[in-house]
Amino acid sequence: MTQTGLTPRLAAWRLVNAVTTEGRLLSELIGGGALARFAPEDRARAQRLALDTLRAADRADRMLKPFLQKRPPLPVRNAMRMGTLEIWSGVAAHGVVNSYVEIVGRDSKIASMKGLVNAVLRRVSEERPGAWDRLPEPRLPDWLRGPLIDAWGKPAIVGIESAHFAGPVLDLTAKSDPAAVAAATGGTVLPTGTVRLAAGVQVSALPGFEAGDWWVQDAAAAMPVMALAPKKGERILDLCAAPGGKTLQLAAAGAHVTSVDISESRMARVEENLARTGLKAEIVVSDAFAYDQGGFDAVLLDAPCSATGTIRRHPDLPHAKDGSEFGDLIEMQAALIDHAMTLVRPGGRLVFCTCSLLPDEGEVQIEAALEHNPGWTVDADAVRLPGIDPSWLTEEGGLRLRPDYWADRGGMDGFYVAVLTKPA
Repeated sequence: MTQTGLTPRLAAWRLVNAVTTEGRLLSELIGGGALARFAPEDRARAQRLALDTLRAADRADRMLKPFLQKRPPLPVRNAMRMGTLEIWSGVAAHGVVNSYVEIVGRDSKIASMKGLVNAVLRRVSEERPGAWDRLPEPRLPDWLRGPLIDAWGKPAIVGIESAHFAGPVLDLTAKSDPAAVAAATGGTVLPTGTVRLAAGVQVSALPGFEAGDWWVQDAAAAMPVMALAPKKGERILDLCAAPGGKTLQLAAAGAHVTSVDISESRMARVEENLARTGLKAEIVVSDAFAYDQGGFDAVLLDAPCSATGTIRRHPDLPHAKDGSEFGDLIEMQAALIDHAMTLVRPGGRLVFCTCSLLPDEGEVQIEAALEHNPGWTVDADAVRLPGIDPSWLTEEGGLRLRPDYWADRGGMDGFYVAVLTKPA
């Protein structure tokens, strides 16, 4: 390592390149061991730098634009984006510039452009104080921004983009006593009972982690189970269950939970969290469509979706995706709803939810499901949760959550939730 911090920077640059040029997601890259050889502090630094760069890429591009006659190849632009972010985050410009010049120089395909990187980043470092903060907050890409403006209006999307740029907070779901967890961790209890802490906390070092007093779960992601209102002793199926926060909620309420997901590795994590918290559930690794054991009092279907509601937590999504796969996801969701309905006993209930901001993955799905499943009804009262603003309730009887809601408290993930009741 010839420059201080070069190795984490190089790793972060490779992560950002994989996202922007190959359409890979950070979760699969990091889960696949991309940072496995790093010491914990270097691994955390590389991951944080990659996330921050992807979150601020649009703003960095605006700062770089006056110094570029034409856009360089993406790996070169990514080095400039990262350097710009670091310089305006207060890192000494000299070391930043030298590091990214060396990183680009290491790649024979773009080494000839290291002089450009040097010149541009030096110009960036000479900008007037406050220049970075005066730039607009990063915007969503047009392929996603347009449909979301059509759905919710431009002011709402500007608020959502602001929430994305601010980044996520840390939310915990308490196994039994939110007030005690908040007191122990220094958090605050939100109106729905979620415990909220500032970002940047080491989760495993928090009081109550080893004892299993809580688990990490965004406030919005906790609301589908609240709407389901599980009762002690009920047989409940958590379909498409990983990463498992909802399984833990259901088990903590005393339900007999069957947790089904196709991913063996992700379900192993669910088992780890069940063991840590002392909760019990039946774990089944299976394709959701292949699971046909019915008669459940309730089924919770957190369907695979675009995940557009989680961009404040996963800023790689708009860079890795282009919306081309959304049509297939929407078709799958409709089929999953129909399948889940067959697993509910007469008089039972189905909760459908997605971490999406697109009505086609929420409101529209419920309207369509009710049209071709006679007798099923929406329980609009079930989603009237404590602390929920009435404006979040939707015409068809669901609950629409967005990142710009609770902005003064740190926002939330985007989610859609509806509770359906099967005819007796």
